[in-house]
Amino acid sequence: MPTVTFTNALRRFTPAPTCAVAGTTVAEALGAVFETHPMLRGYVLDDQGALRRHVNLFVNGWPVKDRRTLGDAVAPKDEIYVFQALSGG
Repeated sequence: MPTVTFTNALRRFTPAPTCAVAGTTVAEALGAVFETHPMLRGYVLDDQGALRRHVNLFVNGWPVKDRRTLGDAVAPKDEIYVFQALSGG
């Protein structure tokens, strides 16, 4: 099962444990996490289900290509990392 890990910044607002979940795409894996931790969804996805602008998502260290539908494939041993992007000047 893919593992989903969230940045500590998200843990300030809601529980965001590392989870091993079922799924063959990023969307399926995140959906499994959101089933048990629904508050995380609003911090990660917008109202259309796309990745929020201020959130970055990596699979095995590589940024996801599909930020809109999160259709990137994941394998059972993949690691998905969810980060809040930093901005400023």
